[in-house]
Amino acid sequence: MSVAARKRANKVQSSRDKEDRVHPSISGSPANHDVVPFHLDLWLTLTLENWILDFGRPIAMLWVPLEWSPLNLPSVGDYFHMAYNVITPFCLLKLLERCPRKLPLGSSVIYLAIIFFVMGASLHLVGDSINHRLIHSGYQNHLSVRDNPIMQNLQPKSLVESFELLYFYDEYLGHLMWYIPFFLCLVLYFGGCFVPDTRRGGNMPVSAWILTVVSAIYNWYLVTEGQIFPLFLVSYTVMLLIVWYNRKYREEPDVNGYFMLYSFGLTLFLVVTWVGYLWNDQALRVRYPGLIYVPEPWAYYSLYMAGR
Repeated sequence: MSVAARKRANKVQSSRDKEDRVHPSISGSPANHDVVPFHLDLWLTLTLENWILDFGRPIAMLWVPLEWSPLNLPSVGDYFHMAYNVITPFCLLKLLERCPRKLPLGSSVIYLAIIFFVMGASLHLVGDSINHRLIHSGYQNHLSVRDNPIMQNLQPKSLVESFELLYFYDEYLGHLMWYIPFFLCLVLYFGGCFVPDTRRGGNMPVSAWILTVVSAIYNWYLVTEGQIFPLFLVSYTVMLLIVWYNRKYREEPDVNGYFMLYSFGLTLFLVVTWVGYLWNDQALRVRYPGLIYVPEPWAYYSLYMAGR
């Protein structure tokens, strides 16, 4: 190679190194700038199993006759939960595999996130199963564990603390270990959904708009029933910051990224509307004290609709 050719090659390599330092791709390697299709198969699978296996789980536990699943055995809803704990992490892994960019050390972070996800969802499975079985015995979701009438006659009184521990595993530790990895995986995927603004691939297809609405309604249920509004708000804010950062380099989300942005934005609108509707409800105010007031739908059902 001639001296002039070597100089040209070094100049090109130097220019590439400079660009990587200024705006490195998420993987540390060149991003795939081909037009990314809408992942209808994965988003549809996630949406259907969320509605059927998660939202439909407590409904199945309430309406399926007890003769089919006695109180000392798993209910139909528990089997729904088991299926959810397998299908959801599998879909998240497949979704992250299709990400146009990969994160540095992304594999380790993703594996740990999925492990914590399965562990947290499994903790929730046990606690939620017992909690919904207690409803058949008169347990009221809009009251705290200690304030429930069926708990006040327990002997010895220390048994109430055991149920409070179960509630902690179900509603606090289980939810944190379940939802933090879940939203982390979604944010990681979203961070790799950026392509040059000239190659975004056009508008979202009709299927994406339909799933946007359906997913947002489910996410409303997830955020309110799971009591994870702060986590959701932080995740959505991080997504908006990622958009702002990438637009400085003339990159836009692909169709899957915009699908996530729109569904999260509509979810926020639905949660704010729900809170506004119940803002002056004194009974739920007692159940959910503190600065962040986001009532659970099942508590509202137990208070105003159960027994009608």
